[in-house]
Amino acid sequence: MTGPTSDRPAADEPTEENAVQHRLSRQHVVDMCRTMLARGYLKATEGNVSVRVPGHRLYAVTPSNYDYDRMRVEDICIVDFDGKHVPDDSGADLKPSIECGMHANIYRERPDVNAIVHTHQPYASALAFLRKPIPALTDEQVRFLGREVAIIDYAPSGTGFLARNVQKKVASGDNAFIIANHGVVAVGTDPDRAVFNMALLEKVSIAYLLALTSEAGKVHTIPTAIREIAFTKLRADEKRIAAQLTEAVEPLRVPADEELPSADAAATEVAARTTSTTPGAAASAAGSAARANGTADDEAGSAPGAESARLGYAISEYPDVDDVMRRLKALTAQPVRGLRHDALLDVLNYFDTKCRASKEITDRARRRIPGGVQHNLAFNYPFPLAVDKADGAYLVDRDGNTYIDFLQAGGPTILGSNYGPVNERVAEVVRDSGPVTGLFHEYELKLAEIIHRFMPHVEMYRSLGSGTEAVMAAVRGARAFTGKKMVIKVGGAYHGWSDTMVYGLRVPGTWRMNAKGIPFGATARTREAFPHDLGQLKRKLIENRLRGGTAAVVVEPVGPESGTRPAPRDFNAHVRELCDEFGALLIFDEVVTGFRLGLGGAAGYFGVTPDLTVLGKAVSGGYPMAGGVGGRADVMAVFGSGLDGRSGAHIQVGGTLSANPLSCAAGYFAIEEMARTNAPVIAGRAGDRLTRGLQRLIDSYGLPYVAYNQGSIVHLECSGVMLLDMRNAVKLLKENKARKRLMEQMGAAYTAHGIVTLAGSRMYTSMADTDEVIDDALARFDQVFALVEGV
Repeated sequence: MTGPTSDRPAADEPTEENAVQHRLSRQHVVDMCRTMLARGYLKATEGNVSVRVPGHRLYAVTPSNYDYDRMRVEDICIVDFDGKHVPDDSGADLKPSIECGMHANIYRERPDVNAIVHTHQPYASALAFLRKPIPALTDEQVRFLGREVAIIDYAPSGTGFLARNVQKKVASGDNAFIIANHGVVAVGTDPDRAVFNMALLEKVSIAYLLALTSEAGKVHTIPTAIREIAFTKLRADEKRIAAQLTEAVEPLRVPADEELPSADAAATEVAARTTSTTPGAAASAAGSAARANGTADDEAGSAPGAESARLGYAISEYPDVDDVMRRLKALTAQPVRGLRHDALLDVLNYFDTKCRASKEITDRARRRIPGGVQHNLAFNYPFPLAVDKADGAYLVDRDGNTYIDFLQAGGPTILGSNYGPVNERVAEVVRDSGPVTGLFHEYELKLAEIIHRFMPHVEMYRSLGSGTEAVMAAVRGARAFTGKKMVIKVGGAYHGWSDTMVYGLRVPGTWRMNAKGIPFGATARTREAFPHDLGQLKRKLIENRLRGGTAAVVVEPVGPESGTRPAPRDFNAHVRELCDEFGALLIFDEVVTGFRLGLGGAAGYFGVTPDLTVLGKAVSGGYPMAGGVGGRADVMAVFGSGLDGRSGAHIQVGGTLSANPLSCAAGYFAIEEMARTNAPVIAGRAGDRLTRGLQRLIDSYGLPYVAYNQGSIVHLECSGVMLLDMRNAVKLLKENKARKRLMEQMGAAYTAHGIVTLAGSRMYTSMADTDEVIDDALARFDQVFALVEGV
């Protein structure tokens, strides 16, 4: 796999180092000591160093009276914010520094402080003996250390008196202090900054001492205005870092030794069932044979929907929506937390040096293709990749770089990319009939039958060209069937790019903000309700009564944008009740969830029957012309075909390439293979493994990121930009650009480390994602998270 590498072990790799609790924080302490020892700031055993443990009220600190030159990771002690030692089973039985109380008080007082250095360096110590504070000599000093380097009143070492004296002074917001007749304390927003501040203090101390000895009483300081400007910048940085703690929520704790969910185990179980000779398996085989011979499902002894229920669903445990939303709100309440500047430069360098062929061809494409790419998903920062090969869980770009493919073409390839068994059978059909005939082909019927077999509520099915076309047809059909005109969607949801549905797109409450080129009349009868706000949805339905009534309510069953705002478990059932109350049709947009959540789709999983179901992506197994609408027979009757539509009795839908032999055969064979292999469930377990591993990494690094999944739909939110809406318009306008930029940068970092995602915030797993693939991906995410600011 190509991309920047790291020799840090994967989070779940069973190494001796990983057996040590809070290893990363301890390692930071050791690294700081090594750096200061090499530069001469530490001597033998004097002084002490600590680092906050992310997400815990703990810190790692050097042991008492222990030689820095011999110090190991397991020698570092863990102490709580009350200054009490927290022993563990690391193997070392050392006592922490006697200044534990001082460190604890600083961490409690200053949430922006993540590292502390206490030393006895000579020049600053000379000022400690003089008890002389350092005034604002340079703007650099004020920018990083504070308005002045103050003197902390004397108290004996290791006492509560000294700890309280230090706490009083650090509340000022300054970052360096001189302890009378003792030494110095320097703090920082991260370990590197703490060491830098300590070194800057020594530099300033030397200069001040020389100035004092040269012309005592004539040392000049910088102008007050400059001092205040510099200090204001310092305080802004401190407040930004502090918000990452004060606005955070308790992280999800994932023990290092926890066994992750296994896709391999699910695949093994499926294989065992497939080869079983039990009566149930024989009956299933007989049912398959009967279906192949054209026998109806009920005649074969298997009612429609029974098989999808038996196979199960990709979601092993539905996410705790309240908790997910709490974490997402906490994420958006904090300042953005992205890559360090040097790390971002390394990521961009990867694209410049390793992806030259992609850049060359996509630069050429801009001259002939608007924006340089034909598909929105292909437009990524800093420029699109040109892919030459797809195979299972991997993509290979034009430069020969290999990536783990968590885009999976936006979701349709549940079996994995370029799945051979389907390709071979499709090729046979195309050899006989070609890709399109313009007349009826048996696979149009076969596809409709197999969809009904697994989704019994789809009594009739009409194939179309895409998910967008299917939504257009569903809305038109609902209006024709009900005689009503109004349509309600959930704000933020994406239902394709038709005139009617480009309304409240991606950002709830934005109405026509993205409707450039669409006349007002096209959206005049479209309304949006805020995500999962049943009260507002009911009010919209009541309002629409005055406008002639609501034809349909359109929802993504797992929530807008494939669950970016996850829907509560009972949301769809409540929407069903409201639709029945107001005489509106319920339309499930299952372009993403259809077959991905299971062969019964979201309707089967939630146990809610929609009137119409929109399918796309997976309905053709990744082949083109993937879309269609199906549902109740009486509603679907309005889609009747024919040139005249019985004197206007039917709505006009169609397309030369709709229901072509290639696409319909591909869909039929893909659904058959998904049933044979139970690919949705295996892909779901891969999603579980990926999500749980990401949660463990997020916890270990103390990041505010949020990971959750609905089976094989995995969300990794680093900026929360998709959670902004017009209910807080000021925040949306102020932060949208920065949060979107962070999402793009993180997406680029994942790519540079060999992982392709959807816009850096969403991933789709497939049957091809074995435990080995997921573990490899987690090791790469580990490398990226290590590059985040403040880690």
